[in-house]
Amino acid sequence: MKKILFISLFTIFMSPLFAVDYSEMSTQELIAIMGYVEKNNEKDFNKELKSRIPTMNEKEKQKYKLI
Repeated sequence: MKKILFISLFTIFMSPLFAVDYSEMSTQELIAIMGYVEKNNEKDFNKELKSRIPTMNEKEKQKYKLI
């Protein structure tokens, strides 16, 4: 029982260390990694990229639409 509790607590506290903060990346960097994002990070990635669309220049929008 103690082993299960330890593993559960360890997992809960270590999970944030593996999260990716896409808000720290530039729009060009986000566009460059489209298609290479791990499945478990896709939701956060897509949310961040979509929030950038209004501030994208035309060149960035074209790259975004192509991929």
